Amino acid sequence: MSARLSVLKVGGSVLRDDASYAGAARFLQTRLALNQDERLVVIVSAQYGTTDDLLAEAQTIANEPSTPALDLLWSTGELRSVAILALHLQQIGVSAVPFNVHQTGLVACPEQDRGAGRLNGTSVRPLRLRAALARARIVIVPGFFGVSAGGAVTSLGRGGSDLTAVLLASAIRADACELIKDVPGYFTADPHRRADARPIQDLTFDEALRMADAGCDLVQRAALAAAHGAGLPLVVRSMDAAAPVTYVHPSPEEKDRSRHHGVRYQDDSRGPAVGA
Repeated sequence: MSARLSVLKVGGSVLRDDASYAGAARFLQTRLALNQDERLVVIVSAQYGTTDDLLAEAQTIANEPSTPALDLLWSTGELRSVAILALHLQQIGVSAVPFNVHQTGLVACPEQDRGAGRLNGTSVRPLRLRAALARARIVIVPGFFGVSAGGAVTSLGRGGSDLTAVLLASAIRADACELIKDVPGYFTADPHRRADARPIQDLTFDEALRMADAGCDLVQRAALAAAHGAGLPLVVRSMDAAAPVTYVHPSPEEKDRSRHHGVRYQDDSRGPAVGA
């Protein structure tokens, strides 16, 4: 029986301090213990507040930082998260393979319309990722970034770690794609502000996209659009196993026409990418 592949994205709102990274490591340790046949791709964001801090630092030097320099500076936050989580896993006896941006295999088109989720020209080359999963149960990947065709680090727009999770899950044909947040999924209102907010168990992609258009930024809109186009169901949850979750999925009418949309997948050994 082949191993179950799951992609888990751990957001910056969860990774707030050293104790948070330790908690995430214990969560992953428990996940592996309860699911002996599962292998995990864990996508991490920068620690909470780091991206804004790095932007402010850049702006003290140049009022309008160039995109290449800013993307490179921002990427240090995600790379730190990869390393810190890997070290916390090592401390509790769990082996994990840490990736840098170039190992991820995500080649981002700089002309993509990130906000609308149109990703024409973006490709994923998952050969390194698959090879790492063949020898390790956890691979930790920096979210938010790919590389350009020329090899430069390129961001995927704010909230882009969600998009990284969707693209890699589609590329490796993962059995599950889970977006771990500081709230257990979608609510009828902001649970941080409204005591009467109720959890939403099921959402179609169309409903989630309408919520994004209305200002709900729980999941990046581009990630929702990419998952919608790929027919890839999402689980939006917290690390609390007892808390509710939200399942975001195609409507019944869409299930029979799901297709990969604007993203290509390529094994490096197989020549040019082709549409999937």
